[in-house]
Amino acid sequence: MFKTSLFLVLLFSAISASAENKEAVFAGGCFWCVQADFDKLPGVVKTIAGYDGGQSPNPSYEQVSSGSTQYAESVKVIYDNNKITYSALLDYFWHHIDPTVKDRQFCDVGHQYRTAIFYLDNSQKQEALLSLDKIKKQLPNIYTEITSSTHFYPAETYHQSYYLKNPVRYEFYRLTCGRDARVKEVWHEKSLS
Repeated sequence: MFKTSLFLVLLFSAISASAENKEAVFAGGCFWCVQADFDKLPGVVKTIAGYDGGQSPNPSYEQVSSGSTQYAESVKVIYDNNKITYSALLDYFWHHIDPTVKDRQFCDVGHQYRTAIFYLDNSQKQEALLSLDKIKKQLPNIYTEITSSTHFYPAETYHQSYYLKNPVRYEFYRLTCGRDARVKEVWHEKSLS
């Protein structure tokens, strides 16, 4: 009896803990970089590189990167809401992109590399719009879209955690694209307080 009760308590605790995991979807240019950035954030449980914002089912990397779809390279962030809030994810996202350019991020150019917050419900939409208002007080020209997720499709396996599988190529790409230098330039001495 005691073992059964203990098992049920442990099972309920595990279910309750996993029930606090929530999802968010962001597009910030190259999904390798966005995934690497969010994976460093405490409270993030898992990230998945993929595509969102288009209509055709099951897009491939070739289709999306050609610019012939409405999809953007995106990352689904699964996070523990007990450890980090959606509002904190939004703040982190803003400070890891350049929201002042349209249809590009760093060396990647095209609508598929736009910045976007793909909200999953009305609560996320409202929080995203509030965060946009804060950002506009610091940077007046913002091109980041705040729009409903159409459907998130995971990218091909070789794109998942690319920065871990190919660290030298990833670091070379990130450095030569100028991502970190530009982000530092955009956000230098700016804070959200």
